[in-house]
Amino acid sequence: MTRVLVLGGSWFLGRSIVDAALEAGAEVTTFRRGKSGADAAGVRTIRGDRTAQADLQRLAAEGPWDAVLDTSGFVPRETVAVARALEPVAAKYVFVSTVSVYEGWPTEPLTDDSAVLDAPSNAGPDFGFDGDPGPSVYGFTKAGCERAVNEVFGLERAVSLRPGVILGPREYVGRLPWWLHRVERSGVVLAPGRPERSIQPVDVRDVASFALHAVSANLSGSFNLTGSGNETMEDFLRACRQAVGSDATFEWVTDENWLVAQGVAQWTELPLWRTYAGAWDVASSRAREAGFITRPLAETVVDTWRWLHSGDGAVNHERAGEQGIDPRKELEILSAWEKHKR
Repeated sequence: MTRVLVLGGSWFLGRSIVDAALEAGAEVTTFRRGKSGADAAGVRTIRGDRTAQADLQRLAAEGPWDAVLDTSGFVPRETVAVARALEPVAAKYVFVSTVSVYEGWPTEPLTDDSAVLDAPSNAGPDFGFDGDPGPSVYGFTKAGCERAVNEVFGLERAVSLRPGVILGPREYVGRLPWWLHRVERSGVVLAPGRPERSIQPVDVRDVASFALHAVSANLSGSFNLTGSGNETMEDFLRACRQAVGSDATFEWVTDENWLVAQGVAQWTELPLWRTYAGAWDVASSRAREAGFITRPLAETVVDTWRWLHSGDGAVNHERAGEQGIDPRKELEILSAWEKHKR
């Protein structure tokens, strides 16, 4: 039986990895503080803080594991400490990173071989800088975490997963939930940009499945994990309308420069809307060749709507408050757009 250690394991991707591992018959241990979220049934949970050396030593004594799957690493120097503690007792380290590690994100189309931000493995939480729209401290520090894992475990035993936007059940950021609730309110919905623009969100369960596949298939290296790009913003909003059973109509504001000039914040006020060329142009060729499979976006939408009504452990998170445009502002922009089109 495969033995896996999940760092985290109660929220969104971490919980999806736990669920998928249990379904596959693995013996699952989670390491978490226990301050938020709930422990999954059927796992062995070890309480501790990844920033406390004594807790890491206590954790390592509970090994060995076939793999550690790290969903909660954000600070390089802390990730170094975690990796060093677990290297003797874990055969592989799968680190959940992000497409934000790329120098060109989100302004340029990206591949698995695009240049990555330079961050040392001993960097602190504030390393780097926030560009507009360029690099971010988040991207720099995640890149430093990748380097930390590679240095400690070696390239043959390390995997870095670089997902784009992740959607699906238990989403705490609130992007898809906001759109579902907005479409549920019906009326005329401000739809940003061109309806035919392709988008690449990826289902959380597909990311989780590939994380475990990386263990069973003994993969190594880095892998972009994004949707196929064969679905559009119009497909997404129509799926939302069908899922909630709404009669909402969509007013497509196709002049994006005009929309930006109205003071609409990209990525948050109208979630998933971003004008930059690389935002939805990230190739996942390496992962797909290695067995990465993604489900239709409509399935993600429907399952998320069902989850929202299931009472199954929704997490209140501060980032959810950033999502969505004020209804009054939306009406004002729609009214101004009607005049602008004439």
